[in-house]
Amino acid sequence: MKILAIDSSGLVASTAVVEDGNLLGEYTIHYKKTHSQTLLPMIDEVAKMIELDLQTLDAIAVAGGPGSFTGLRIGSATAKGLGLALEKPLIHVPTVDGLAYNLAGCGALVCPLMDARRGQVYTGLYEFHGYQMDTLVAQCAIGIDEIIAKVNERGRETTFLGDGADVFAPYINENCKIPFTFAPAHLNKQRASAVAVLAMEYFRMGMVQDAAAHRPEYLRMSQAERERIKKQGTAL
Repeated sequence: MKILAIDSSGLVASTAVVEDGNLLGEYTIHYKKTHSQTLLPMIDEVAKMIELDLQTLDAIAVAGGPGSFTGLRIGSATAKGLGLALEKPLIHVPTVDGLAYNLAGCGALVCPLMDARRGQVYTGLYEFHGYQMDTLVAQCAIGIDEIIAKVNERGRETTFLGDGADVFAPYINENCKIPFTFAPAHLNKQRASAVAVLAMEYFRMGMVQDAAAHRPEYLRMSQAERERIKKQGTAL
């Protein structure tokens, strides 16, 4: 089984190809450029370096949300375009699940945190039994105070990761009452390789979709939508 994975849901752009138990190639960048500039060239570069015939892919996996509205649309459009052109199915991997899977095998609880602005995070809570990931709190958009309260209620050592861990580190340090750590640099942001490996499990379970049917999962309205509703309310 060979999977091409894409993650452009946050500040990081990442693409990877995994075949069975092997990571054939991965390209991850987190540096001052928009995903519309980087994602397709990154896929092309990985394909060239590993001499990938795209027709040999079994599916294309994409981090399907939540996350940056623009980033999710770019990732979705890229995956859909490839899927339609190659006639390959898509695998929608929830962004927070994919981020948590960076820490597969971790003995502590895993709490991904993506900065959703306005004091909120895209988050969830996970635990691993070996490499089997169990969801304790499904991905959601809530206040940082709410997820830290849930972590404290569990009373177990927890590892935080994601760009939200950087943003809210002072709050965590002050309010988290249980032992905790922050994931190291090579594991603390989105990686398409984790999305690809998780997607393989979804593929085996038949959790695939036609490329045309894929839609990102935003979890909340965009700022533009909120402003439009606010204006409509004011007009009334």
